[in-house]
Amino acid sequence: MVVKVFIASQSGSTAIKKKQQDVLGFLEANKIDFKEMDIAANEDNRKWMRENVPGEKRPQNGIPLPPQIFNDELYCGDYDSFFNAKEDHGVYAFLGLAPPPGSKEAHQAAIIQNGEVPESDKGDLGNEQHLHIAAEDQPEENIEMLHNHFEQPTDLNENIGENEAEKDQESVHQTIEPEEAEEDEEEPVTEEAEALTEQKQV
Repeated sequence: MVVKVFIASQSGSTAIKKKQQDVLGFLEANKIDFKEMDIAANEDNRKWMRENVPGEKRPQNGIPLPPQIFNDELYCGDYDSFFNAKEDHGVYAFLGLAPPPGSKEAHQAAIIQNGEVPESDKGDLGNEQHLHIAAEDQPEENIEMLHNHFEQPTDLNENIGENEAEKDQESVHQTIEPEEAEEDEEEPVTEEAEALTEQKQV
């Protein structure tokens, strides 16, 4: 499959020239094989392009302007579609090509197809995001497993705070209990006190 970019080499429009250069420059920089199909120098190219751009993708006047991008005979899109795909790191999918291994788009494709988050991406996402991505399109029986896998660890600070509160309560009890015990104990009765008691009774 070959990417075909329909351009107009002799276009008088500066905007069209810039768009064509943007597409061709990106393909060259990323070493994506493509063929330039000049509609200005070849009437067959012009006719083929106009016939194969889908009706819903045509402008109001019905004449599609270059650059128009195809993968063999499969229509990919115009410049605006290409630009949006580039911004979303999805140019290879836009072109109908497999992304190169290790690329950001390859990682995204792995997430979409397998529900797996590549190790290299785990540092960039929170657990909630990993869970949301990984849970997409998964059978219900796998959802609980994903929840367990991405479960947030218990906050250590909260545990420490609870332990300290328990220790404080224990120390308060230890401080209060001896005092209460002393208050409850009766003072020993001395011999003098007994004698005084007997005299009062007499």
